[in-house]
Amino acid sequence: MRIGWIGTGVMGRSMAGHLLDAGHELFLHTRTRSKAEELLARGAQWANDPAAAADRAEVVFSMVSLPADVEAVHLGRRGTLEAKAPPGVIVDMSTAPPALSRRLAKRAAELGIGAVDAPVSGGDVGARNATLSIMVGGSDDDVATVHPLLERLGKTIVHQGASGSGQHCKIVNQILVAAATISMSEALAYAQKAGLDPQKMLESVGGGAAGSWTIQHLAPRVLRGDFEPGFLVEHLVKDLGIAAEGAAGMELDLPGLALAKRLYEELAAAGHGKRGTQAMALRYLTTVPPPAPAVAEQKDSPPPSISS
Repeated sequence: MRIGWIGTGVMGRSMAGHLLDAGHELFLHTRTRSKAEELLARGAQWANDPAAAADRAEVVFSMVSLPADVEAVHLGRRGTLEAKAPPGVIVDMSTAPPALSRRLAKRAAELGIGAVDAPVSGGDVGARNATLSIMVGGSDDDVATVHPLLERLGKTIVHQGASGSGQHCKIVNQILVAAATISMSEALAYAQKAGLDPQKMLESVGGGAAGSWTIQHLAPRVLRGDFEPGFLVEHLVKDLGIAAEGAAGMELDLPGLALAKRLYEELAAAGHGKRGTQAMALRYLTTVPPPAPAVAEQKDSPPPSISS
């Protein structure tokens, strides 16, 4: 197929690469062209703006950071819906408010274009390995059209319902992720203070009822002093803001969500916004292993830890 792709960040670059590897023709646009050079060298074609990426494409994907980016990419001047020969379906894989996904779908429908919201979970590892969990909202026909493409990107693909449903499911996911990462950080701090060997501790709890993706993947990163992003702190702050707004709109009292939002906002304010969400452990741990030398040479000294 002829596919437009917009956004080549931590996850988008790998995801677009899987579609290239599957033999699809890719028209690529991203805000910083240097981030797309690897894909261009592999055969992707550069597009000067989202409209150009969508022009001639049968399906166009977006994987961008902020709701404002989603709006600009699709609804703005030279957005995908301004293409001369618009695509049949647009698929937004970013995390955005459900209301924005519904508005985008409504405008697309007015132009005879399908729209699917398909946010993902799995971070950089899931994107690289094409094992993402993809939460899908949209009409049956539109979802059926793009499903074979989604299968190239993830292993768990569930159609949640009408437009915006995928985003609601992603909000649920982020509430769970934030709580799990905070719990992991507090558990590591307790183990450290109690004098436990953290590796042995993880070996014991990782196979029991406390085992989770967070324990398996993020806790070892913390113990290696690796706070590189699989998913950025500042992006989780954005997602928890969407979650809090949605909960308020439904008159839900979610104190755990409120606490997670506050703690991650504090983490970002302390200078850790560009780090991975596992950086929450810096709030609690008294000592953290230094990163591997190769990583340390590539960046400046890390921001100071947050004191509790």
